[in-house]
Parts: sequence; C-alpha cells; structure tokens
Amino acid sequence: MNHSNRIITIANQKGGVGKTTTAINLATALAAIGEHVLIVDLDPQGNASTGLGIDRRDRAVSSYDLLMGTHTVEQTVMPTAVPNLSIIPSTMDLLGFEMEISQEADRVFRLKRALHQELLPYSYVILDCPPSFNLLTMNAMAAAQSVLVPLQCEFFALEGLSQLLETVNQVRETVNPGLDIQGIVLTMFDSRNNLAQQVVNDVRTYLGDKVYHTLIPRNVRVSEAPSYGKPALLYDLKCAGSQAYLQLASEVIQRERRRKAA
Repeated sequence: MNHSNRIITIANQKGGVGKTTTAINLATALAAIGEHVLIVDLDPQGNASTGLGIDRRDRAVSSYDLLMGTHTVEQTVMPTAVPNLSIIPSTMDLLGFEMEISQEADRVFRLKRALHQELLPYSYVILDCPPSFNLLTMNAMAAAQSVLVPLQCEFFALEGLSQLLETVNQVRETVNPGLDIQGIVLTMFDSRNNLAQQVVNDVRTYLGDKVYHTLIPRNVRVSEAPSYGKPALLYDLKCAGSQAYLQLASEVIQRERRRKAA
C-alpha cells in the first residue's frame, strides 16, 4: 500500500448520529473535487452500500470476504454511480465475523492486512463502522491512520464523546500507536434550537481545534437521498446538507495538507 493513501475511520459507538450519512456524503464530496475514494462498508446493516445504490442481490462478495482473507480489495470492490468513488459493500455475513475469528491471534488486524496487501489506487479510504464497539470497529481503528467522529447536537453528546475518545486512546495504547483524531463533525444541527447551539459551544470549548468549523444541518433532502440509493450531493447538490458536506471535504483536505507539511 502506498503512503499517499489516507485511511479514515468514521466511528461513533452510538447509533443515529449521522455516521453513514457522513461516510457517504464526505466520500462523494471528496470524489467530486477529484480525489479517488474507496468506502469499505463494515456495518452488517449495509446502509452505506444501499445508500450508494448497490442492490443487496448484487453483493456476491463483500467486506466479509475481505476480512476473512478469501478475497482481495480488487476482487471485492464495486463501482458506484459517483465518478471516482468505489465501495466494498457489506452483507449480513459480517454478523458472524466476530464469532468465527474470536480465537485467531490476528483477529484485530484482518482489515489492516487486507488493505496493505496491494497497491491501492485511492487517495482516501473511508471505513464506515457499525454503531457499537466490537471486533469490526477494532479492525477499522487498527487499520486507519485517523478517526473522524460524527456527533449529534443533542443533550448527551459530550458524554458519548468522552467514551469514544477513551476508546481511541485504548486502541492507540494497544494496537495502533499512530491513530489520531482527524476531527469531530457536528451533525443534525438545528439553528432554531437553543440546546443545539449550547452543545456546539460546549464541544468547541472541550475540544477546540479538533472540531470542524462546518456544521451539518438537519436537512430533509439529506434524509431522503438514501431511499433513492443516492448520496445527497447527487440527489440535490444545492441543498444546505450537500453544501455542508462539500465544505467538510475541503476542511478534511486542508487538515491533511497541514499534517503533511508538519
């Protein structure tokens, strides 16, 4: 694997925070500005795959086969309707992954090994995790260089966040010393809601520069898009949600440039 690949895990052990929506739309936005992007769908529910229009019947091979070592990235990857964006889809087979390999010594490094086995033609590899901290999420964190955390603007946001940061620290100490936080993205922001603004202020006070400037608004068009098998940027480029994800993509790229320069 060449070192110009940047592997980013999108993780939050809490469901419903906009994790998959962020994975799909950030990947699409990066592809739209000319990056070659791969999404690896590690969630047995397969929402990222469905949201990018990959029919369940067409998933002959999946991220499960990649993790089990029977297929390579090249053999499992599928094109999407978005130019420059490919996906390794997920299937329900992933539900059995943990039990099948729980006794294996390399069980945490399956994904890392698969992604490092060949030279990949992608500048960004985005890993979409299940909404829990299990062996799939561990594999993603062991394989990635950084974690991007979507955080919903709601009352218990900070509580869940400190738990996640603790998890990242544990991964750093045990399996992946190079793992860093790419950033925290605040999702489902509603400007009319005083609590949402308070959450934004609290998270920024607590984490400073780690929080992206971009706020992802609550947006009907963004929520509708997956049912059409499209990312929001293809479904309605002009809507506030799509514009926010384009802005987020440029922030992610700026951070990567600064990191390389440093």
